[in-house]
Amino acid sequence: MNIVLLMLTGGFVGWVGYSFLGFNQARGMRVSILIGAVGGFIGGKMVAPIFAAATAVPADFSSPALFFAAAVAAAFLAAGNLLYNLWGV
Repeated sequence: MNIVLLMLTGGFVGWVGYSFLGFNQARGMRVSILIGAVGGFIGGKMVAPIFAAATAVPADFSSPALFFAAAVAAAFLAAGNLLYNLWGV
């Protein structure tokens, strides 16, 4: 359940980045949501345990992991937008 929540958070950040901020508009909304979901998963499962206190049971909900999921998803979207604008990748 935690993985789904992290990916939904990243997907929501991707949707907000596409709809309101105009990130990755040339690629489309689905790609922005996908980039956000992957960023949310990586942020919640790989980055959060490095910087935040580990939970007693890894399957439990963690608000710092949710924050890191959103932050890494936003960073992935910004990097994807930058790469597309510079090199068309």
